[in-house]
Amino acid sequence: MQKRKLGNSGLEVSALGLGCMGLSFGLGPATDKQEAIKLLRAAFEKGITFFDSAEAYGPYLNEELLGEALAPFRDEVVIATKFGFLNGVPAQGMDSRPENIRKVAEESLQRLKTDRIDLFYQHRVDPKIPIEDVAGTVKELIWEGKVKYFGMSEAGVQNIRKAHAIQPLAALQSEYSMWWREPEEAILPVLEELGIGFVPFSPLGKGFLTGAINENTQFADNDFRKIVPRFANDALKANLVLIEEITAIAKEKEATPAQIALAWLLAQKPWIVPIPGTTKLHRLEENIGAVAIELTGDDKAKIEKALTGITIHGQRYPAQFQQAVDR
Repeated sequence: MQKRKLGNSGLEVSALGLGCMGLSFGLGPATDKQEAIKLLRAAFEKGITFFDSAEAYGPYLNEELLGEALAPFRDEVVIATKFGFLNGVPAQGMDSRPENIRKVAEESLQRLKTDRIDLFYQHRVDPKIPIEDVAGTVKELIWEGKVKYFGMSEAGVQNIRKAHAIQPLAALQSEYSMWWREPEEAILPVLEELGIGFVPFSPLGKGFLTGAINENTQFADNDFRKIVPRFANDALKANLVLIEEITAIAKEKEATPAQIALAWLLAQKPWIVPIPGTTKLHRLEENIGAVAIELTGDDKAKIEKALTGITIHGQRYPAQFQQAVDR
C-alpha cells in the first residue's frame, strides 16, 4: 500500500483510508460485530492504516468497535474520530462548547481503548461557538498529549483560515467525488495554500459510483440514502448516465467503476486521501485495487470531458441537513 502525507502536518497514512460509519450506523442494519472486526483487521492486513470514526456513529458503537478491533496493532494505525454534536446525536444539534470537546475527548479515549486520538475533527462547524475557541481547546488537548492532530469536517474557507491560525489543521474532511465536485471551487485552493490535507468522505457517492445501485434498488428504512434527494427515483434514473460513462472508461482500463472513481480522486492531488466505507471484504479488496491504477493525462482529460457534459440531479442532502453545512 502506498503512503501519503496529509498536507504539511507530517501525518502519514495509507493512500486509501477506511470510512467505518456504515459498519454501525447510517446505511441500514449494523454489521454483526465479529464480522465487522474481521473486516477491520483484514483492512489492516491489506495495508490500510487510516481508520475514520466518530462519537455520532451509533452513537458511540463505532468507536467501541474500532477500539476492540484495532487494539492488537494500535501503534501501527491512525485513528480519526470527531466531536461536535449534542450527546453524539446529529438530530439534537451541534455542540462544540470547549467543555463538551473535552468531555468527548475523554470518552472517546475510553471507547477507543487508547491514550491518544491521532486526528480529532470538529464534525460540523457550530455557529454558536467561535471557531477560535474550538481550535484553542483542541490546541490544549494536543499540548496535553491526548490529541495529536486537529481536523475539521465540511468547513468553509473563512472558518478554515481562522481555525488554522490558532492550531494548524492537518486535514479537512468533506464530501468529494465525481458527482460532488464543489470543493474544487474554493476549498482545494485554500488547502493547497495552507498545506492542509484533504480526506474525501463518500468518495463513491454513498455507493452510487460503484454501479451497484439502480432505479430498482430499495433502501432500508434506517438507510440515510432513503431520504437523500439524489437517490429519489427520478433523480436516480437521470444520474445513471454518469455510471454509463464511468463504466465505459473502466472497461478500457480493465478496472471497475468504483476503482476509476477512487483513482480519479487520488490523481487530483498528492495530499488527498479518500476514505471509502464498506461492509464487504470483496468491496474492500476492490477499493484497495484503485491505488495501483494510474490515470494518464489522456485518461483524465477523457474523464473530465465526460463529467463536464453531465448534469447531476438532486441535492446531496435533504433540506433539513443543509443548515449544518458551513459555506
